[in-house]
Amino acid sequence: MGTITRNAMIETGLRSADSIMMDEDNIWSHYSNDKVDIGERLARVIRTLSAALPLTKKMRALSIGSSNEPQFRILETAFRGGLYLFDIEPAALQSVNNRILRQHTDHVTTIAGDYKEAFLDQHSTKLFLQERLNNRKLELVTMHHSLYYSSENSWRQLFEQIHNTLLAPTGAIHAVLMAASSKNRMTTTWLYNHFAGKYFGVRNEQSFPVLKQALEHSPIFHDTQIMISDSHISFFVDDFERFMKVIWMILLYPSVHKYSETQKEEIVSFVYDNFFARKQPLLQKQHHLVLYKGIDFKGLI
Repeated sequence: MGTITRNAMIETGLRSADSIMMDEDNIWSHYSNDKVDIGERLARVIRTLSAALPLTKKMRALSIGSSNEPQFRILETAFRGGLYLFDIEPAALQSVNNRILRQHTDHVTTIAGDYKEAFLDQHSTKLFLQERLNNRKLELVTMHHSLYYSSENSWRQLFEQIHNTLLAPTGAIHAVLMAASSKNRMTTTWLYNHFAGKYFGVRNEQSFPVLKQALEHSPIFHDTQIMISDSHISFFVDDFERFMKVIWMILLYPSVHKYSETQKEEIVSFVYDNFFARKQPLLQKQHHLVLYKGIDFKGLI
């Protein structure tokens, strides 16, 4: 009977691989403390900006890879001068558009597209500013878990383009990403490095501490505070289909890695035996990177 139950669970886990990103992110948001953690750090960034700018200033913000993020409520209330939600997934943007109409938040605008193309170089970034942002710069740009889909080799140029072209003289960038390495088998980082390494010969090289060092050596950021801190996230849901949907999101299936059916079955079996059957949470260490431009006091992180 136990074998039948386990086999049925494995089949459920395999079917969950066909889920869409918005559903995966919603489950992660609902059953982990990730969005609470991001919201707390985001509030510190907004508090710093508010202290640096006039009280009457209507701030503007761009969320890159926004999905239909829970921190929408924070951003919507704080950035009345304009909030732009930029994402590649139509379903996520449609969800936000429905909310905009329902709640009459006319200062919120959705933008469909790929940030890797929009901010490829100075020309494309200036075009984005002119055509999408009404040629008005921003007090905040957020990248909350959106950098997994771009090469770490492109990050320095991406941050330079945002800093120089999109960010106002007084502004901030807030980015969040999971840590690049971990020896703990119960973490998202270990899972990704183990299976992506085993099947595709790759491992996570996306490191905010490394990026911080690179940005600090760039003259472009001479007037910018560059700060980093870490936090710890825990995720568990007593529904194996939902649990596996988050695993597929972590393993970047299928937008980056296309695992074979045999490989997917091995992944599902591992997750069931080591996490779900033992009721063990999936853990994540993540880094917050904050850049403060044109602020003459130490910002919060």
